[in-house]
Amino acid sequence: MTFSDLGLSPALIEACGFADPTPIQREAIPPVLEGRDVLGIARTGSGKTAGYVLPILQRLQAAAISEHREPVVLVLVPTRELADQVSHVVKKYLVALGAGLRCCAVFGGVSINPQMQALGKVDLLVATPGRLLDLVRKNAVRLSSVATLVLDEADKMLNLGFKEEIDQILALLPPREKRQTLLFSATASSELTSQLRDPVVVEIVEEEKKGELIRQIAYAVTEERKGPLLRYLIKHGNLQQVLVFVSSTLAADRVLNKLSKNGISAAVVHSKVSQGARRESLASFKSGETRVLVATDLLSRGIDIQELPCVINYELPRSPKDYIHRIGRTGRADSPGDAISLITPDERHHFKIIQKKMGERVELIESAEVNLQGY
Repeated sequence: MTFSDLGLSPALIEACGFADPTPIQREAIPPVLEGRDVLGIARTGSGKTAGYVLPILQRLQAAAISEHREPVVLVLVPTRELADQVSHVVKKYLVALGAGLRCCAVFGGVSINPQMQALGKVDLLVATPGRLLDLVRKNAVRLSSVATLVLDEADKMLNLGFKEEIDQILALLPPREKRQTLLFSATASSELTSQLRDPVVVEIVEEEKKGELIRQIAYAVTEERKGPLLRYLIKHGNLQQVLVFVSSTLAADRVLNKLSKNGISAAVVHSKVSQGARRESLASFKSGETRVLVATDLLSRGIDIQELPCVINYELPRSPKDYIHRIGRTGRADSPGDAISLITPDERHHFKIIQKKMGERVELIESAEVNLQGY
């Protein structure tokens, strides 16, 4: 099946530059084009973003609504990085199309004034909930013309951390019966379908089972040997591009400091780092200039790093879903990768729960015999 078979225009197919649609794109694009509500569940790296962006742009062009000053498409995402990434994808397509449509991304961590000016005319708005509500309060944007709502990383957006903000935003939109709602996520949740009206549910189960692409490895290690083991794995294994996940900003800074002191080029991304510094660190890591990127779960969702060979869980996340999202940063675009977890005695029970939720078993490798002197 080709993109043409899915009903996309030749100009849009040429703009996207893909050879063939992925499974989630094959199943999701036709109902999005038809204006149906869609729930799309597929693993990270499966092409979900293009699965909603491409048909939305085609609908925007066909409707000839670029003269509107208020956004008619709203894409809500949980992090600044994902907002940046989604808007970059949209703008790339718009440049190739030569369309008169405009896309804008708004998120916190940067000055609000340039974002207020950019909202003078926008068709497709990508936003984090907190900054969007700030802009609404300042009368910089109205949401009464939104015809299509997208929740990217929908399971995250509808959980307790965002629920109050999402409820406030939904109250500002046209009612559910008068808009199209699209939810996309790598993991399912019972909350998702309740937001939709007679939805088309697309679940690509086989795409989520990536055993052939992600090799999961776990090391049993004491807390005091965890840092030296991390450095041993990086240096001894000659790992050149490693995304290291921790559970807090304090741990991220501590790990970064130790890596740097041991001659390993590293950068950090977490909520207390400015947006400019976060963008610079991510770009440096993607280009290969920085060997290790230490991050909290800010980077566990939606961030696309092509052919990332290795993810290391220095600390386990609280949620098994977040573990799935973390390891999903590797094994993308048909390129295999390693997902390594460092498990202390206190974390063993939680790691068993994660494995049970995933339906997979990962053998613990005892690291006690590894000589970590000098690391």
